[in-house]
Amino acid sequence: MEATRLRGGVEPGLARHRGGPPEWQSRYVAGLVVADVLAAVLGAAAGFLARFGEVSVHNQVYVYTLALLPACWLLTLALNGGYEPRHLFVGTAEYQRVVRAGIAVTATVALISYALLLPTSRIYVLIALPVTVAATVLLRFGRRRWLHTVRARGRCVRRVVLVGHEGPVAALTHQLRREHFHGLHVVGACLPGGRATGPLLDYHADVYGDLDSVGHAVRVARADTVIVLSCPELDGAALRRMAWQLERGDIDLILASALVDIAGARTSIRPVDGLPMLHLEHARLSGTRRLVKEGFDRAGAALLLTALAPVMLAIGWLVRRSSPGGALFSQVRIGRDGRPFTIWKFRTMYIDAEARRVELSHLNESDSVLFKIRDDPRVTPIGRRLRRLSLDELPQLWNVLRGDMSLVGPRPPLPSEVAAYPDDVRRRLAVKPGLTGLWQISGRSDLPWEEAVRLDLRYVEHWSLSLDLVILARTLTAVLRSSGAY
Repeated sequence: MEATRLRGGVEPGLARHRGGPPEWQSRYVAGLVVADVLAAVLGAAAGFLARFGEVSVHNQVYVYTLALLPACWLLTLALNGGYEPRHLFVGTAEYQRVVRAGIAVTATVALISYALLLPTSRIYVLIALPVTVAATVLLRFGRRRWLHTVRARGRCVRRVVLVGHEGPVAALTHQLRREHFHGLHVVGACLPGGRATGPLLDYHADVYGDLDSVGHAVRVARADTVIVLSCPELDGAALRRMAWQLERGDIDLILASALVDIAGARTSIRPVDGLPMLHLEHARLSGTRRLVKEGFDRAGAALLLTALAPVMLAIGWLVRRSSPGGALFSQVRIGRDGRPFTIWKFRTMYIDAEARRVELSHLNESDSVLFKIRDDPRVTPIGRRLRRLSLDELPQLWNVLRGDMSLVGPRPPLPSEVAAYPDDVRRRLAVKPGLTGLWQISGRSDLPWEEAVRLDLRYVEHWSLSLDLVILARTLTAVLRSSGAY
């Protein structure tokens, strides 16, 4: 039986063209090529102007780099996977490959210059290539932000059929509908029983039959992607047959790992006696990478405290003038390995806020151990503005400098929250709490408790310096949006 189209459907023309990628994807990659050429031209021009200033007979050869550097840059990016779809659209892999390409070009120029004894200007190279890398990252970031914006409107997405049991299918449907930037639009599902009887009914998702009806579902829903969740009914032979069937229509087949928030760089396929085995490495929570992160945190906190000192003085003066009480508010929070520390913030509430908490307990909007009220009457007018822009958290830079916190990490919890943690949630305490984190850039106070915990645990399992840099960059846009800040 043919199912009706899912509510809020996507433009039919965005489905995959037979034998190639979707049209929007080809245009997106073409736009990246243009942006990368512009970045390389900008880098070459910046290096030339900084080193020489004007064209002369002695530096005329460097003018040709305005054409040579873009060509070499595109080739190096391509060799480093900078245009492969699996690294684009979401995640940090795209930016990591841009940085790797920059290192590769720099090393190649150095080796060629040394081997052939070429009189290459070091100043030119040390300006042109970093500017090229920085401009490429910024332009790609801007293009990705544009893509996420249009995806929120239902364009430039993949039409997805989910295959598996109803509970996991409903959970993934909820997540993909909330996180539009992934570009995966669920248009239907195939369930073992052939129909929805439980949680999937809440999402008005079309069910196209049982697990043997995937080909029919793809044709009817005009899907270009099939996601298979963990399902004991689908063994190796069944998955092979499904892959062969979808291969003829050039349909992407994705297997959703049961290792939620763990699969990624820590997993690898290794053959054991001819059988592919999925190996899982333990999260690296110590060693050199942690030392690098601590050095980056303290250096960054010192620079930010120096640069923002006038702003912080002005905020402190406004807080003191707006209501009785001091400018700063201190509170005990729990840090790494369960150690308590004193956190500092600009005071955003009246001084009797804690005493009034009991009388306002019936207004608590949190679904967990937290206490949250969207229009909290205890918050001062200036405090509401500070919270909207997260300026009340600037004194926490002192906590970062002291080593109690990190620039990026899980949200710093209260002792009462930690006391109510289940055993698995205590994993959040394996790293230092952060001034910002995945919870900050994903909705702040609007996030349900379970989702905030999931994001914190994801960070603990995958933390790296490159991830920290991406989160710091996205924090600025999250703060400007002011969503979830109350």
